[in-house]
Amino acid sequence: MATITVMDPVTRIEGHLKVEITIDNNKITNTRCTGTLFRGFEMLLKQRNPLDAAILTQRICGVCPISHGQASVLALEDVSNWRPTTNARLMRNLTLGANFIQSHILHFYLLAAMDFVKGPNTSPWAPAWDGDISATMAANSDLQQVLNNFTGAISARRDAHEMGAVFSGRMPTSHAFVPGGFTARPTNQRIDTFRNHLNSLTNFVRNIYIPDVERVGAAYPDYWNIGTGSDNLMSYGVFETDDQYQSKLFPPGFIENGTLYSLGVGVGTLITESVAYSWYEDTTNNLTPDVGDTRPDHPKGDAYSWLKAPRLNGKPFEVGPLARMKISNRYDGGISVMDRHMARAKETLIIAEAMQGWLDELDPNSPVFDDTYDQFSGTGVGLTEAPRGALGHWIQISNGKIENYQVITPTCWNASPMDHNEVHGPMEQALMGAPVINPDQPIEALRIIHSFDPCLSCAVHILKPNGKVMRLETSLPS
Repeated sequence: MATITVMDPVTRIEGHLKVEITIDNNKITNTRCTGTLFRGFEMLLKQRNPLDAAILTQRICGVCPISHGQASVLALEDVSNWRPTTNARLMRNLTLGANFIQSHILHFYLLAAMDFVKGPNTSPWAPAWDGDISATMAANSDLQQVLNNFTGAISARRDAHEMGAVFSGRMPTSHAFVPGGFTARPTNQRIDTFRNHLNSLTNFVRNIYIPDVERVGAAYPDYWNIGTGSDNLMSYGVFETDDQYQSKLFPPGFIENGTLYSLGVGVGTLITESVAYSWYEDTTNNLTPDVGDTRPDHPKGDAYSWLKAPRLNGKPFEVGPLARMKISNRYDGGISVMDRHMARAKETLIIAEAMQGWLDELDPNSPVFDDTYDQFSGTGVGLTEAPRGALGHWIQISNGKIENYQVITPTCWNASPMDHNEVHGPMEQALMGAPVINPDQPIEALRIIHSFDPCLSCAVHILKPNGKVMRLETSLPS
Protein backbone atom coordinates (compact mmCIF):
# COMPACT_ATOMS: atom_id res chain seq x y z
CA MET A 1 0.00 0.00 0.00
CA ALA A 2 1.35 3.41 -0.97
CA THR A 3 2.10 5.96 1.72
CA ILE A 4 2.72 9.69 1.40
CA THR A 5 5.45 11.31 3.46
CA VAL A 6 5.75 15.08 3.67
CA MET A 7 8.98 16.79 4.73
CA ASP A 8 8.06 20.37 5.59
CA PRO A 9 10.35 22.11 5.96
CA VAL A 10 13.33 20.26 4.56
CA THR A 11 16.04 21.22 7.01
CA ARG A 12 19.73 21.99 6.45
CA ILE A 13 19.16 23.93 3.24
CA GLU A 14 19.06 27.64 2.52
CA GLY A 15 15.42 28.63 2.17
CA HIS A 16 11.97 27.15 2.47
CA LEU A 17 11.34 23.82 0.78
CA LYS A 18 8.64 21.22 1.21
CA VAL A 19 9.00 17.82 -0.43
CA GLU A 20 6.15 15.34 -0.69
CA ILE A 21 6.98 11.78 -1.71
CA THR A 22 4.75 8.82 -2.46
CA ILE A 23 6.30 5.52 -1.36
CA ASP A 24 5.11 2.16 -2.65
CA ASN A 25 6.93 -1.13 -1.97
CA ASN A 26 9.79 0.82 -0.40
CA LYS A 27 10.38 2.93 -3.51
CA ILE A 28 9.48 6.53 -4.31
CA THR A 29 6.88 6.50 -7.07
CA ASN A 30 5.88 10.17 -7.14
CA THR A 31 7.12 13.43 -5.70
CA ARG A 32 6.47 17.16 -5.52
CA CYS A 33 9.04 19.78 -4.54
CA THR A 34 7.47 22.98 -3.28
CA GLY A 35 9.13 26.33 -2.82
CA THR A 36 6.96 27.66 0.01
CA LEU A 37 8.02 31.32 0.04
CA PHE A 38 7.30 34.03 -2.50
CA ARG A 39 10.44 36.09 -3.21
CA GLY A 40 9.36 38.86 -5.59
CA PHE A 41 12.64 40.73 -5.97
CA GLU A 42 11.75 41.31 -9.61
CA MET A 43 8.77 43.40 -8.54
CA LEU A 44 10.84 45.27 -5.97
CA LEU A 45 13.36 46.42 -8.59
CA LYS A 46 10.93 48.02 -11.02
CA GLN A 47 11.33 51.77 -11.51
CA ARG A 48 14.50 51.90 -9.45
CA ASN A 49 17.85 53.33 -10.48
CA PRO A 50 19.70 50.62 -12.42
CA LEU A 51 22.71 51.05 -10.12
CA ASP A 52 20.56 49.74 -7.25
CA ALA A 53 20.29 46.31 -8.89
CA ALA A 54 23.75 44.97 -8.00
CA ILE A 55 23.18 45.89 -4.35
CA LEU A 56 19.59 44.75 -3.91
CA THR A 57 19.82 41.47 -5.79
CA GLN A 58 22.61 40.30 -3.48
CA ARG A 59 19.93 40.17 -0.78
CA ILE A 60 18.19 37.37 -2.69
CA CYS A 61 20.55 34.91 -0.99
CA GLY A 62 22.77 35.21 2.07
CA VAL A 63 25.00 32.28 1.02
CA CYS A 64 25.76 33.15 -2.60
CA PRO A 65 25.15 36.93 -2.85
CA ILE A 66 28.39 37.53 -4.75
CA SER A 67 27.03 35.53 -7.69
CA HIS A 68 23.99 37.81 -7.82
CA GLY A 69 26.25 40.86 -7.70
CA GLN A 70 28.27 39.44 -10.57
CA ALA A 71 25.20 38.56 -12.65
CA SER A 72 23.74 42.00 -12.08
CA VAL A 73 26.84 43.98 -13.14
CA LEU A 74 27.23 41.71 -16.17
CA ALA A 75 23.63 42.49 -17.17
CA LEU A 76 24.12 46.23 -16.62
CA GLU A 77 27.36 46.27 -18.62
CA ASP A 78 25.74 44.23 -21.37
CA VAL A 79 23.19 47.01 -21.87
CA SER A 80 26.08 49.31 -22.82
CA ASN A 81 28.25 46.58 -24.43
CA TRP A 82 30.89 47.33 -21.80
CA ARG A 83 33.83 45.36 -20.45
CA PRO A 84 35.57 46.20 -17.16
CA THR A 85 39.30 46.69 -16.64
CA THR A 86 41.62 43.72 -16.20
CA ASN A 87 41.99 44.36 -12.48
CA ALA A 88 38.22 44.56 -12.05
CA ARG A 89 37.72 41.27 -13.88
CA LEU A 90 40.36 39.58 -11.75
CA MET A 91 39.08 40.91 -8.42
CA ARG A 92 35.53 39.93 -9.31
CA ASN A 93 36.81 36.42 -10.06
CA LEU A 94 38.75 36.27 -6.80
CA THR A 95 35.85 37.47 -4.67
CA LEU A 96 33.46 35.12 -6.46
CA GLY A 97 35.94 32.28 -6.03
CA ALA A 98 36.13 32.94 -2.29
CA ASN A 99 32.34 32.71 -2.16
CA PHE A 100 32.38 29.39 -4.05
CA ILE A 101 34.95 27.93 -1.65
CA GLN A 102 33.08 28.92 1.51
CA SER A 103 29.78 27.70 0.07
CA HIS A 104 31.11 24.29 -0.96
CA ILE A 105 32.75 23.73 2.42
CA LEU A 106 29.56 24.86 4.16
CA HIS A 107 27.47 22.48 2.09
CA PHE A 108 29.40 19.31 2.70
CA TYR A 109 30.25 19.66 6.37
CA LEU A 110 27.31 21.59 7.81
CA LEU A 111 24.44 20.68 5.50
CA ALA A 112 25.06 17.26 3.94
CA ALA A 113 27.58 15.23 5.96
CA MET A 114 25.10 14.71 8.78
CA ASP A 115 23.10 12.52 6.40
CA PHE A 116 26.01 10.07 6.46
CA VAL A 117 27.91 10.66 9.71
CA LYS A 118 26.45 10.33 13.19
CA GLY A 119 27.57 13.05 15.56
CA PRO A 120 27.14 13.54 19.30
CA ASN A 121 23.67 13.68 20.79
CA THR A 122 23.58 17.46 20.73
CA SER A 123 22.77 20.26 18.33
CA PRO A 124 23.29 20.54 15.38
CA TRP A 125 23.39 16.74 15.07
CA ALA A 126 20.35 16.05 17.20
CA PRO A 127 17.53 15.43 16.79
CA ALA A 128 18.21 13.45 13.64
CA TRP A 129 17.15 10.42 11.63
CA ASP A 130 19.59 7.60 12.17
CA GLY A 131 18.60 5.26 9.34
CA ASP A 132 21.65 3.18 8.45
CA ILE A 133 24.17 5.69 9.80
CA SER A 134 25.09 3.97 13.07
CA ALA A 135 25.62 0.59 11.42
CA THR A 136 27.65 2.11 8.61
CA MET A 137 29.86 4.07 10.98
CA ALA A 138 30.46 0.96 13.06
CA ALA A 139 31.65 -0.84 9.94
CA ASN A 140 33.64 2.09 8.55
CA SER A 141 35.90 3.69 11.12
CA ASP A 142 37.14 6.21 8.52
CA LEU A 143 33.87 8.09 8.88
CA GLN A 144 34.95 9.20 12.34
CA GLN A 145 37.62 11.29 10.63
CA VAL A 146 34.91 13.24 8.81
CA LEU A 147 33.35 14.06 12.15
CA ASN A 148 36.73 15.05 13.57
CA ASN A 149 37.19 17.57 10.74
CA PHE A 150 33.93 19.37 11.45
CA THR A 151 35.42 22.20 13.55
CA GLY A 152 38.26 22.62 11.06
CA ALA A 153 35.68 23.08 8.31
CA ILE A 154 33.97 25.85 10.27
CA SER A 155 37.31 27.60 10.63
CA ALA A 156 38.05 27.14 6.92
CA ARG A 157 34.72 28.63 5.95
CA ARG A 158 35.45 31.65 8.14
CA ASP A 159 38.84 32.00 6.42
CA ALA A 160 37.12 31.98 3.03
CA HIS A 161 34.80 34.79 4.11
CA GLU A 162 37.74 36.79 5.42
CA MET A 163 39.61 36.16 2.18
CA GLY A 164 36.71 37.43 0.08
CA ALA A 165 36.43 40.55 2.23
CA VAL A 166 40.06 41.51 1.50
CA PHE A 167 39.00 42.95 -1.87
CA SER A 168 35.22 43.15 -1.52
CA GLY A 169 35.24 45.10 1.76
CA ARG A 170 32.71 42.84 3.44
CA MET A 171 31.19 39.41 3.21
CA PRO A 172 28.82 37.75 2.58
CA THR A 173 27.39 40.72 0.62
CA SER A 174 29.68 43.19 -1.12
CA HIS A 175 29.26 46.70 -2.47
CA ALA A 176 32.46 46.42 -4.49
CA PHE A 177 30.62 45.01 -7.54
CA VAL A 178 29.64 48.05 -9.62
CA PRO A 179 29.04 48.37 -13.35
CA GLY A 180 32.18 49.76 -14.91
CA GLY A 181 34.62 48.09 -12.57
CA PHE A 182 35.39 47.40 -8.92
CA THR A 183 35.67 49.68 -5.89
CA ALA A 184 38.89 48.35 -4.28
CA ARG A 185 42.51 48.58 -5.36
CA PRO A 186 44.78 45.50 -5.37
CA THR A 187 47.58 46.77 -3.15
CA ASN A 188 50.55 44.50 -2.50
CA GLN A 189 49.47 44.15 1.12
CA ARG A 190 45.98 43.04 0.13
CA ILE A 191 47.36 40.58 -2.41
CA ASP A 192 49.65 39.05 0.24
CA THR A 193 46.82 38.83 2.80
CA PHE A 194 44.53 37.20 0.25
CA ARG A 195 47.22 34.72 -0.74
CA ASN A 196 47.88 33.68 2.87
CA HIS A 197 44.21 32.78 3.27
CA LEU A 198 44.17 31.03 -0.10
CA ASN A 199 47.21 28.89 0.68
CA SER A 200 45.59 27.64 3.88
CA LEU A 201 42.27 26.95 2.15
CA THR A 202 43.90 25.14 -0.76
CA ASN A 203 45.62 22.86 1.71
CA PHE A 204 42.33 22.19 3.50
CA VAL A 205 40.50 21.36 0.29
CA ARG A 206 43.25 19.11 -1.08
CA ASN A 207 44.13 17.23 2.10
CA ILE A 208 40.90 17.22 4.13
CA TYR A 209 37.77 18.08 2.13
CA ILE A 210 38.33 15.84 -0.89
CA PRO A 211 39.54 12.85 1.21
CA ASP A 212 36.48 13.22 3.46
CA VAL A 213 34.14 13.03 0.46
CA GLU A 214 36.04 9.95 -0.69
CA ARG A 215 35.54 8.39 2.76
CA VAL A 216 31.80 8.95 2.59
CA GLY A 217 31.66 7.60 -0.96
CA ALA A 218 33.49 4.43 0.09
CA ALA A 219 31.19 3.90 3.07
CA TYR A 220 27.99 4.39 1.05
CA PRO A 221 28.74 2.82 -2.37
CA ASP A 222 25.04 2.49 -3.27
CA TYR A 223 24.81 6.26 -3.58
CA TRP A 224 27.01 6.24 -6.66
CA ASN A 225 23.90 4.82 -8.37
CA ILE A 226 21.07 6.64 -6.57
CA GLY A 227 19.55 10.01 -7.46
CA THR A 228 20.30 10.23 -11.17
CA GLY A 229 17.68 12.77 -12.23
CA SER A 230 17.05 14.05 -15.74
CA ASP A 231 20.48 13.11 -17.25
CA ASN A 232 20.53 16.59 -18.83
CA LEU A 233 23.20 19.01 -17.56
CA MET A 234 23.66 22.72 -18.29
CA SER A 235 26.06 25.54 -17.38
CA TYR A 236 26.32 29.20 -18.39
CA GLY A 237 30.04 29.14 -17.64
CA VAL A 238 31.89 31.16 -15.01
CA PHE A 239 35.17 32.93 -14.18
CA GLU A 240 36.16 34.97 -17.23
CA THR A 241 39.81 34.40 -18.14
CA ASP A 242 40.25 37.14 -20.76
CA ASP A 243 39.19 40.77 -21.02
CA GLN A 244 36.96 40.11 -24.05
CA TYR A 245 35.04 37.43 -22.13
CA GLN A 246 35.72 34.90 -24.87
CA SER A 247 36.95 32.18 -22.49
CA LYS A 248 36.05 30.98 -19.01
CA LEU A 249 37.53 28.63 -16.44
CA PHE A 250 34.32 26.61 -16.70
CA PRO A 251 32.90 27.05 -20.22
CA PRO A 252 29.21 27.29 -21.09
CA GLY A 253 27.44 24.32 -22.60
CA PHE A 254 24.87 21.61 -22.08
CA ILE A 255 24.78 17.83 -22.20
CA GLU A 256 21.68 16.13 -23.54
CA ASN A 257 21.42 12.37 -24.04
CA GLY A 258 25.14 12.09 -23.41
CA THR A 259 26.13 14.59 -26.13
CA LEU A 260 27.88 17.88 -25.33
CA TYR A 261 26.62 21.02 -27.10
CA SER A 262 27.86 24.60 -27.05
CA LEU A 263 25.81 27.33 -25.41
CA GLY A 264 26.50 30.67 -27.04
CA VAL A 265 25.07 34.14 -27.41
CA GLY A 266 21.29 34.19 -27.48
CA VAL A 267 20.81 31.35 -25.04
CA GLY A 268 18.07 33.40 -23.37
CA THR A 269 15.84 32.87 -26.40
CA LEU A 270 16.08 29.10 -25.84
CA ILE A 271 14.92 29.38 -22.22
CA THR A 272 11.29 29.56 -21.17
CA GLU A 273 9.60 29.44 -17.79
CA SER A 274 6.52 27.30 -17.36
CA VAL A 275 4.07 28.30 -14.62
CA ALA A 276 1.44 25.61 -15.18
CA TYR A 277 2.15 24.19 -11.71
CA SER A 278 3.49 27.41 -10.18
CA TRP A 279 1.58 30.10 -8.31
CA TYR A 280 1.81 32.69 -11.08
CA GLU A 281 -0.71 33.98 -13.59
CA ASP A 282 -1.11 31.70 -16.59
CA THR A 283 -0.66 34.72 -18.88
CA THR A 284 3.05 34.54 -18.00
CA ASN A 285 3.41 30.89 -19.01
CA ASN A 286 6.29 29.88 -21.30
CA LEU A 287 7.71 33.38 -21.63
CA THR A 288 11.40 33.88 -22.30
CA PRO A 289 13.12 35.67 -19.39
CA ASP A 290 13.86 38.83 -21.39
CA VAL A 291 10.11 39.49 -21.54
CA GLY A 292 9.13 37.51 -18.46
CA ASP A 293 6.90 38.85 -15.74
CA THR A 294 6.31 38.08 -12.07
CA ARG A 295 2.57 38.04 -11.31
CA PRO A 296 1.67 35.92 -8.30
CA ASP A 297 -1.58 33.95 -8.36
CA HIS A 298 -2.18 31.96 -5.18
CA PRO A 299 -3.97 29.62 -4.80
CA LYS A 300 -4.24 28.36 -8.36
CA GLY A 301 -5.68 25.06 -9.55
CA ASP A 302 -3.15 22.22 -9.27
CA ALA A 303 -0.16 24.54 -8.79
CA TYR A 304 2.08 23.61 -5.87
CA SER A 305 5.21 25.81 -5.84
CA TRP A 306 6.44 29.40 -5.85
CA LEU A 307 9.27 28.21 -8.09
CA LYS A 308 8.74 28.54 -11.81
CA ALA A 309 9.87 25.73 -14.10
CA PRO A 310 12.73 26.91 -16.37
CA ARG A 311 13.29 24.81 -19.46
CA LEU A 312 16.00 24.86 -22.14
CA ASN A 313 14.58 23.90 -25.53
CA GLY A 314 11.50 22.79 -23.59
CA LYS A 315 13.41 20.33 -21.38
CA PRO A 316 14.55 20.30 -17.74
CA PHE A 317 18.28 20.53 -17.04
CA GLU A 318 20.26 19.92 -13.87
CA VAL A 319 22.70 22.67 -13.01
CA GLY A 320 25.52 22.90 -10.46
CA PRO A 321 29.08 21.70 -9.85
CA LEU A 322 28.50 18.32 -11.48
CA ALA A 323 27.22 20.00 -14.65
CA ARG A 324 30.17 22.43 -14.73
CA MET A 325 32.71 19.67 -14.17
CA LYS A 326 31.31 17.32 -16.80
CA ILE A 327 30.79 20.04 -19.40
CA SER A 328 34.41 21.18 -18.92
CA ASN A 329 35.56 17.55 -19.22
CA ARG A 330 37.04 17.60 -15.73
CA TYR A 331 34.89 14.84 -14.27
CA ASP A 332 34.27 11.46 -15.86
CA GLY A 333 31.95 9.96 -13.24
CA GLY A 334 28.21 9.48 -13.48
CA ILE A 335 25.19 11.40 -12.23
CA SER A 336 24.22 10.49 -8.68
CA VAL A 337 24.16 11.66 -5.09
CA MET A 338 27.81 10.85 -4.53
CA ASP A 339 28.91 12.18 -7.91
CA ARG A 340 27.46 15.57 -7.00
CA HIS A 341 29.46 15.62 -3.76
CA MET A 342 32.67 14.49 -5.43
CA ALA A 343 32.39 16.91 -8.37
CA ARG A 344 31.73 19.76 -5.94
CA ALA A 345 34.83 18.94 -3.87
CA LYS A 346 37.11 18.58 -6.88
CA GLU A 347 35.75 21.78 -8.39
CA THR A 348 36.70 23.62 -5.19
CA LEU A 349 40.35 22.67 -5.68
CA ILE A 350 40.32 23.72 -9.34
CA ILE A 351 38.95 27.13 -8.38
CA ALA A 352 41.47 27.57 -5.55
CA GLU A 353 44.39 26.73 -7.85
CA ALA A 354 43.10 29.10 -10.56
CA MET A 355 42.85 31.88 -7.99
CA GLN A 356 46.61 31.69 -7.41
CA GLY A 357 47.13 32.62 -11.05
CA TRP A 358 44.61 35.48 -10.92
CA LEU A 359 46.44 36.92 -7.93
CA ASP A 360 49.66 36.88 -9.96
CA GLU A 361 47.97 38.82 -12.77
CA LEU A 362 46.83 41.72 -10.56
CA ASP A 363 48.65 45.00 -11.15
CA PRO A 364 48.56 47.48 -8.23
CA ASN A 365 49.39 50.32 -10.63
CA SER A 366 46.55 49.70 -13.09
CA PRO A 367 42.98 51.07 -12.85
CA VAL A 368 40.07 49.18 -11.30
CA PHE A 369 37.27 51.35 -12.68
CA ASP A 370 36.66 53.04 -16.01
CA ASP A 371 35.28 56.48 -15.16
CA THR A 372 34.01 56.98 -18.72
CA TYR A 373 31.45 54.22 -18.16
CA ASP A 374 27.91 55.35 -18.89
CA GLN A 375 24.59 53.56 -18.50
CA PHE A 376 22.39 53.59 -21.57
CA SER A 377 18.79 52.60 -22.05
CA GLY A 378 18.20 49.16 -23.47
CA THR A 379 18.25 45.51 -22.52
CA GLY A 380 20.96 43.33 -21.08
CA VAL A 381 21.61 39.87 -19.73
CA GLY A 382 24.10 38.64 -17.15
CA LEU A 383 24.80 34.92 -17.23
CA THR A 384 27.12 33.39 -14.67
CA GLU A 385 27.23 30.57 -12.16
CA ALA A 386 26.44 30.50 -8.47
CA PRO A 387 27.91 27.68 -6.36
CA ARG A 388 24.66 25.80 -6.95
CA GLY A 389 24.51 26.32 -10.70
CA ALA A 390 23.38 28.52 -13.58
CA LEU A 391 22.29 32.03 -12.58
CA GLY A 392 20.79 34.55 -15.00
CA HIS A 393 19.71 38.18 -14.63
CA TRP A 394 17.76 39.96 -17.37
CA ILE A 395 17.26 43.75 -17.30
CA GLN A 396 15.37 46.33 -19.33
CA ILE A 397 16.18 50.01 -18.76
CA SER A 398 14.03 52.89 -19.98
CA ASN A 399 14.46 56.60 -19.22
CA GLY A 400 17.06 55.88 -16.59
CA LYS A 401 14.85 53.45 -14.63
CA ILE A 402 14.51 49.68 -14.48
CA GLU A 403 11.52 48.81 -16.61
CA ASN A 404 11.71 45.07 -16.04
CA TYR A 405 14.03 42.66 -14.23
CA GLN A 406 13.97 38.87 -14.18
CA VAL A 407 16.08 36.38 -12.24
CA ILE A 408 16.35 32.62 -12.76
CA THR A 409 18.23 30.99 -9.90
CA PRO A 410 19.95 27.58 -9.89
CA THR A 411 17.35 26.05 -7.58
CA CYS A 412 14.57 27.14 -9.94
CA TRP A 413 16.25 24.84 -12.46
CA ASN A 414 16.91 21.98 -10.05
CA ALA A 415 13.85 22.04 -7.78
CA SER A 416 11.35 23.19 -10.37
CA PRO A 417 7.83 21.76 -10.30
CA MET A 418 6.24 20.02 -13.27
CA ASP A 419 5.92 22.06 -16.44
CA HIS A 420 2.91 22.39 -18.76
CA ASN A 421 3.82 19.01 -20.30
CA GLU A 422 3.73 17.47 -16.79
CA VAL A 423 7.46 16.73 -16.96
CA HIS A 424 9.06 16.79 -13.52
CA GLY A 425 12.04 18.95 -12.64
CA PRO A 426 15.53 17.44 -12.09
CA MET A 427 15.25 17.03 -8.31
CA GLU A 428 11.82 15.46 -8.57
CA GLN A 429 13.14 13.07 -11.22
CA ALA A 430 16.16 12.21 -9.06
CA LEU A 431 13.85 11.17 -6.23
CA MET A 432 11.80 8.87 -8.45
CA GLY A 433 12.58 5.19 -7.92
CA ALA A 434 14.85 5.80 -4.95
CA PRO A 435 14.69 3.16 -2.18
CA VAL A 436 13.21 4.12 1.19
CA ILE A 437 13.53 1.70 4.10
CA ASN A 438 11.42 3.61 6.63
CA PRO A 439 8.65 5.87 5.21
CA ASP A 440 8.50 7.70 8.55
CA GLN A 441 12.17 8.63 8.31
CA PRO A 442 13.08 8.79 4.60
CA ILE A 443 16.74 9.66 5.06
CA GLU A 444 17.40 8.32 1.57
CA ALA A 445 15.27 11.14 0.13
CA LEU A 446 17.10 13.71 2.23
CA ARG A 447 20.43 12.53 0.85
CA ILE A 448 19.20 13.06 -2.69
CA ILE A 449 17.74 16.49 -1.94
CA HIS A 450 20.82 17.69 -0.08
CA SER A 451 23.14 16.54 -2.88
CA PHE A 452 21.69 19.34 -5.03
CA ASP A 453 22.44 21.88 -2.28
CA PRO A 454 19.08 23.63 -2.82
CA CYS A 455 18.86 27.32 -2.02
CA LEU A 456 15.49 29.03 -2.39
CA SER A 457 15.64 32.40 -0.64
CA CYS A 458 17.09 33.78 2.54
CA ALA A 459 15.33 36.03 5.02
CA VAL A 460 14.27 36.22 8.65
CA HIS A 461 10.74 35.08 9.41
CA ILE A 462 8.84 35.02 12.68
CA LEU A 463 5.87 32.69 13.01
CA LYS A 464 3.19 32.46 15.63
CA PRO A 465 2.48 28.97 17.01
CA ASN A 466 -0.70 28.76 14.92
CA GLY A 467 1.38 29.19 11.77
CA LYS A 468 0.31 32.71 10.85
CA VAL A 469 3.02 35.18 9.88
CA MET A 470 3.73 37.82 12.50
CA ARG A 471 4.96 41.04 10.95
CA LEU A 472 7.63 42.75 13.00
CA GLU A 473 8.19 46.43 12.19
CA THR A 474 11.41 48.11 13.21
CA SER A 475 12.68 51.66 12.95
CA LEU A 476 15.98 53.37 13.56
CA PRO A 477 16.28 55.43 16.76
CA SER A 478 15.77 59.13 16.25
